[in-house]
Amino acid sequence: MFDLMPFDRNESSLLRAMDRFDRDFFGDWNRVARNFQTDVLDEGDHYLLQAELPGFQKEDIQVNVDGDYLTIQAQHKEERENKDSKNYIRRERSYGSYSRTFQVSDVDVKNIQASYKNGILELKLPKVTETKVLPHSIEIQ
Repeated sequence: MFDLMPFDRNESSLLRAMDRFDRDFFGDWNRVARNFQTDVLDEGDHYLLQAELPGFQKEDIQVNVDGDYLTIQAQHKEERENKDSKNYIRRERSYGSYSRTFQVSDVDVKNIQASYKNGILELKLPKVTETKVLPHSIEIQ
């Protein structure tokens, strides 16, 4: 029954045994340390930031602006009950928090719009419109 684990072969090679020992001893620290993937597109008058956050609920995601920095935080919360009747052979779903910070000095932070659909968080980040100074005379007093 324990041989039904996905993508695991019963080959007895020294490298596979060392990889298994490393994974069992240190855990999946690299998976926990990963950040979520993002794309940033320049749409002319605004930037479009798309963050891949599958498996999160909208309530688990926070977007905050502090000065010139925008931070996206997402947190999976594990709810364990003492009366857990499930006997897991392998459990691959992880719980933890993820965070990314972006510099937004050229963004109109008061007009940022956010939406979350199908595991993708989209932020519409309007660019700051530069006011052109027209030629004019300055009166000397």
